[in-house]
Amino acid sequence: MLKVLVIAYYFPPMGLSGVQRTLKFVKYLKNYNWEPTVITTGNVAYFAHDKSLQQELEDSQVKVIRVGGKEPNSLLSKYGTVKLPSEIIRKTLSRLSQVFFLPDNKISWAKQAYKKCIEIVSTEQFDCVFISGPPFSAFDVFSRIKKDYQIPLVLDYRDLWVDNQFSFYITPFHRVIHKRKEYKALKAADKIIVTNRRIKEKLISSNKFLSFDDVYIIPHGFDPEDMSKVTMIKKPNDKLFITYAGLFYEYITPKYFLQAFKNLLLESPSIAENIRLAFVGFLRKENQKLIRDLKLESYVVEFGYLNHLETIQKLFMSDVLWIMTGRGKSSDTISSGKLYEYFGTRKPIIACFPEGALKSAVSEYKAAFITEPDNIDEIKNTMLNVYRLFKDGNLPKPDDDFIENFRRDLLTEQLAKQFNNILKISVV
Repeated sequence: MLKVLVIAYYFPPMGLSGVQRTLKFVKYLKNYNWEPTVITTGNVAYFAHDKSLQQELEDSQVKVIRVGGKEPNSLLSKYGTVKLPSEIIRKTLSRLSQVFFLPDNKISWAKQAYKKCIEIVSTEQFDCVFISGPPFSAFDVFSRIKKDYQIPLVLDYRDLWVDNQFSFYITPFHRVIHKRKEYKALKAADKIIVTNRRIKEKLISSNKFLSFDDVYIIPHGFDPEDMSKVTMIKKPNDKLFITYAGLFYEYITPKYFLQAFKNLLLESPSIAENIRLAFVGFLRKENQKLIRDLKLESYVVEFGYLNHLETIQKLFMSDVLWIMTGRGKSSDTISSGKLYEYFGTRKPIIACFPEGALKSAVSEYKAAFITEPDNIDEIKNTMLNVYRLFKDGNLPKPDDDFIENFRRDLLTEQLAKQFNNILKISVV
């Protein structure tokens, strides 16, 4: 077995979407002759902890080394699972953090993780180091690993680093520092993995030393084992269930979808009466208030935060799934892991997307109703069309061959092949 040292801040028992990509990679790497060891966080305060993902990690018997830092999550660790703040407060704290911490507020943890890494590689041989970002402070700190210890380095971009949808540069100097740090990390890397073509194009266009073959696309996916684990449950009634799973933040908002449903209710109350809008995840008080202001309480089902397997169960219970992202900065590069889990359920999808990676992906699914993210009339008419197809038993079926491309085990095989290519290993 070859050995890979995996560096990942977001990892079980943390929940939410940033955790799953790395977890699934390390779960399946042993199937392809790579034994992972993970350096991740110790006890931290976070908005969600997921016992089902932690159990999956323990069942995989992957070696995990936990390191504490002095970043906010570690300093607040005694509070465990903390309440998600309002979007205004979250955005304000994010902006302040980006003013004072470069490249991000996880830099303290990244430095401690690197110290632990050096301690480990001094006594144990590793064939590769794989780092998942964000946080990109790990890219920055670990960029010296190849030079100092001659260990190949692979960087996994779950999102853009410079000019992503969350980035805030109070001065041009701040952006320059990020660019310089990214340049250093990319120059040190033996391979860059990204989640979609738009991120690949932007990295290559803004870093002229990168070639097409330096950057490899491995999209998000779904785990077929997760799909088989859940207990199927029936809906509580025969109404059309349209379900959204996940958070609302930045340019991702339910306001256009809710207003579209309100208009449908006013125009066709008999149809709206037979539709229920379900939400899995933190809805936040401002969105709950919007529901009350629109007088939609009786049409909304709020499940709250559920663990990963419970969330998948609710997706299977639904008739149609809904997902959106808005027209924000770099929205064309966003690659939501949620969409690919939706693919795994094989349910019809209402996708409210601008032009970009997500719209391109869902258009190949063959069971999606695609609208502009903020066109209320278009969303309303799509709801009406979906309802009529539902009543007639004619909701579309997806392309099974397309869906198979996003199995987490097969995506991990692609990652292992990239590791092998770096080491010039031929596997028959």
